Amino acid sequence: MAIERKTVEEIIDAIGGKENIDSATHCVTRLRLVLHDEGKVDKEKLENIDIVKGNFSTNGQFQVIIGQGLVDKVYKELVNITGIGEASKEDTKAAAEKKMNPLQRGIKTLADIFIPILPAIVTAGLLMGIYNLLSGQGIFYDEQSLIEVHTQWADFANIIHLIANTAFVFLPGLIGWSAVKKFGGNPLLGIVLGLMLVHPDLLNAWAYGAAQEAGEIPYWNLFGLDVAAVGYQGQVLPILVASYVLAKLEIVLRKRIPDAFQLLLVAPIALLVTGFLAFIVIGPITFTIGNGITTVFVTIFDNFAAIGGLLYGLIYAPLVITGMHHTFLAVDIQLIGTTGATFLWPILALSNIAQGSAALAMMFATRDEKLKGLSLTSSISAYLGITEPAMFGVNLRFRYPFICAIIGSGIAAVLITINRVTAFSIGVGGLPGIFSIVPDKWLPFFFGMLIALIVPFVLTLIVAKIKRQ
Repeated sequence: MAIERKTVEEIIDAIGGKENIDSATHCVTRLRLVLHDEGKVDKEKLENIDIVKGNFSTNGQFQVIIGQGLVDKVYKELVNITGIGEASKEDTKAAAEKKMNPLQRGIKTLADIFIPILPAIVTAGLLMGIYNLLSGQGIFYDEQSLIEVHTQWADFANIIHLIANTAFVFLPGLIGWSAVKKFGGNPLLGIVLGLMLVHPDLLNAWAYGAAQEAGEIPYWNLFGLDVAAVGYQGQVLPILVASYVLAKLEIVLRKRIPDAFQLLLVAPIALLVTGFLAFIVIGPITFTIGNGITTVFVTIFDNFAAIGGLLYGLIYAPLVITGMHHTFLAVDIQLIGTTGATFLWPILALSNIAQGSAALAMMFATRDEKLKGLSLTSSISAYLGITEPAMFGVNLRFRYPFICAIIGSGIAAVLITINRVTAFSIGVGGLPGIFSIVPDKWLPFFFGMLIALIVPFVLTLIVAKIKRQ
C-alpha cells in the first residue's frame, strides 16, 4: 500500500506540528514519538485519519498505531517532511527518559533489562509445554505418560527438556548480559558474572534448604570470615545488583586507567572485586530479600487465593497503562526460580484474552467500518499475546470495553487461583498460554479462559446496547 504525503502531513499536524517533535523512531506496528508537549495533540483529529488505528502515551513516548509494514513507509515519509533525521530506538528512549520521574525510570530500567531476554524465556516455556505433553501422566493414557507407554520417545523428550531448561539453569547469565549492557558496562563481563553465580562448584541454590537442615552448607574461609559457597540459580536480585556494581566499577576504572593498560587491568579488576562482593555481601543480602518477596506473594495466594487473584486480575491491565506491569516480570522469574512455578503469569494470560474479547465485541457493537476492522485485528493480536492495539486502540478509547475486560479478567483470575493454577514458565500471554500451564491444571485454566472469552464480550455488547438507547 502506497502512502500519500498528505496523509503523513495530517498525522504531523494532529500531533502538534513538526516543531512539537523532539525525537522519533518506530517499532513493528507503531510510531514512537517523544513530543515537547503532548497537550498539543489533537487525538480526535488523529483517530479520524484512515491509516491510524489508535494512539497512547507511555513511558514518556507518544505512540501512534499504524500497522505492520505500513509503519515503515509512514516513518520514512515523516522523516522526509519534518527533517528531524532518523533516530535509533535508544535515542528516542533516552529522550523519553528525561521526562520521567524516578519511579518511572526504575520501572523502565527493569523493562529494558528483562524484555530483551523474554524471547529465550518464552521459547523455553513453549518447549517445556511440549515436554509436559510427552511426560505428563493422564494426558493420553490413564495414569501413564506417553513416554512411559512409548519408551522410544523418552530420550527425545529428555533432549527437549534439556533445551527448554537451559534458559532457566543459566538465567543469571542472561540477566547479567542484559543488565550490564543497560548499566553501561561490557555485556560479555555480565555473562561471565552471571555464569559465575551458578558455577557447578557451588552448592546449587535449589539444594540450599536441604543442606541447611542437614548442616552441610560449604563455606570458604577468607582470613577468618566464613563465606557460603552457594550458587544463585533462579535468583533475580543478586545478579541485578551485582551487574550494577560491575558496570559502574568498569566505567570508573576506564576513566582512571590509561588506555595502554585498560585491556590488562579494567576487566580483571572489575570482575574480581565484583565477584568477591557478590559472594560476601550482595548475594547473601539479596538472596534473603528475594526469598522474602517470594514468601510474601506465596503467603497471600496460599491464604487469600480468591482475594489475591481478584485483585491481580483487576489491576493487571491498568498496570499495563502505567508500564508498571514490567516489575512483575521480575517477580514471575523469581517465583519460577524459587518455587518452580508462578501463579501470577496465568492471570496475565487471561487478562490479555479478556482485552481481546472486549475489543472483538466492539466489532459487533459499532457501525464504524474502520473501528470494525481495527477491533477484529486487534482482538486477534490480543488473543496471541499482544494487547496494545486492543487496549489502546479500542478499549481505552471507549472506556467501557476496558472496564468490562478487567471485570472478566478478575472473575477468571479468582477461578484459577482458588484451583491453584500455576505456570512452569512465562509463555505466550494469550490463548497459547495454556501450553505453559502445569498439565494437571489445564482443565481449570481452560474454564478460566472461557470466562475471559465470554464475560467481557457479553458485558461489552450489553453496555454498548444500553449506550445506544
